[in-house]
Amino acid sequence: MTDELLSLRVIVASRSPEHHDLFRQAASSAAVPIDVSTADGAAAARNELAVGADVVYLDDGLAPSDISQIIAAARAARNPPFTVLLSGKERGAGFLDADALAGRPAQLDEAKQLIQRSIRVRLPSRVLIVDDSATMRSIVRRLLSGTRFPLEVLEAEEGFAALQQVRDAAIDIVFLDYNMPDFSGLETIAEFKRERRRVYVVLMTSMADESLRERAGEQGAAFLKKPFYPADIEAVLCHFYGLRALNPKRA
Repeated sequence: MTDELLSLRVIVASRSPEHHDLFRQAASSAAVPIDVSTADGAAAARNELAVGADVVYLDDGLAPSDISQIIAAARAARNPPFTVLLSGKERGAGFLDADALAGRPAQLDEAKQLIQRSIRVRLPSRVLIVDDSATMRSIVRRLLSGTRFPLEVLEAEEGFAALQQVRDAAIDIVFLDYNMPDFSGLETIAEFKRERRRVYVVLMTSMADESLRERAGEQGAAFLKKPFYPADIEAVLCHFYGLRALNPKRA
């Protein structure tokens, strides 16, 4: 992460007092000051949003109409907060405007994890796009700019230059082409590991080779088959932030 977060305001929209208490307890032990406001429905949430917020958690136990109204109010805010639907199951149509999905916390440790994710999604992450094709780098940059995650995007043309940038800068995520003129994508990942550089790597390729996906997974890397789409980028970013994409088919 590239900047320090001085404070955070979180809204928890839920009819459950237990959820409200879990988030308040979790916030009290966070590394930064976190103000947790609660709402038991759309009207109360709109009032809280008028004050401002960084992240809004919405319990899917609320009425669907309340969830839709809260998300619409969040989107209309001067500085729209990041919205996360809390659910015990995958959700699809009806809540496509929320930014991500997470499990509903039942214990304090789970609420603490969500609070940590709240901090992460408001801090800019530094992303490096590595591809010898300027056109491909431009495509990935455009797809990244369309997400709701705060990202600072850098570029490199090949693996050696990528290694230099990872050495010199605090890179969080690397979108890495497999087929490059010097190091291959997998060789570049090996170099990251040899130098003990901890980065989240997304290996990109146009090759129809399932074994390559498996080898990427063995190296702890995510995998994107070209061509890919906004929903694919969203899914790998959600994974990096410890969340789930709300609807993998969203375009």
